[in-house]
Amino acid sequence: MKILLMEDDPVLGEIVTDYLQQYYTTHRAFDANEAGEMIDKGHYDLLIFDINVPGKSGIALLEELRSFNNTTPAIIITAYEDTAHLKKSFDAGAHDYIRKPFDLEELKLRIEKSRALFHIEQEEPVSLGGDMQYDPSRHQVTSGTKSYTLRPKEAEILEYFIAHPGRLISSDELVQNIWEFDEMPTDATLRSYIRKIREIIGKEKITTQRGMGYRYE
Repeated sequence: MKILLMEDDPVLGEIVTDYLQQYYTTHRAFDANEAGEMIDKGHYDLLIFDINVPGKSGIALLEELRSFNNTTPAIIITAYEDTAHLKKSFDAGAHDYIRKPFDLEELKLRIEKSRALFHIEQEEPVSLGGDMQYDPSRHQVTSGTKSYTLRPKEAEILEYFIAHPGRLISSDELVQNIWEFDEMPTDATLRSYIRKIREIIGKEKITTQRGMGYRYE
């Protein structure tokens, strides 16, 4: 599940982003201009917009997106206590809201409610051979009675391999299809992710052709 969080508060934004990244692929924007550019570049499954950000408000940005027929589910974050702002949020196209200050677990519950309501990423588990399966909706690999939850980037890498079995995939291809331009990882970071995936699913499932790339069998 890919989430775009628009929150300009440096402390709250970092706390929420770090928490959500444990469970979902989460990108953060500081204002409406940055959020709009990120939406133009890629698909998101859920939008989480604070109302009060510099420039265009979260409500105004959502209204603009809806005018362009963007139907991505949206949760509004608000510090307002009055119902007028809530009405504006719902009129703009939000389906849920959460008031500051909020508990991180409450936010996660609202995200999971959105996932169920809009049937986001309700894929069937994928066989990885033998009794091992991968559940894309949970980022979870199971084998017998054991289960392992992948970090968001590990899950994206594994899913890319699963979608391209038997094909030689270069490091550049992985990076270009999984990371945003301004967050490109080092070669060492990419190797670290792949090493962790191998530890979970078996080293023999992802082979390396030195200087050329990786192959998932």
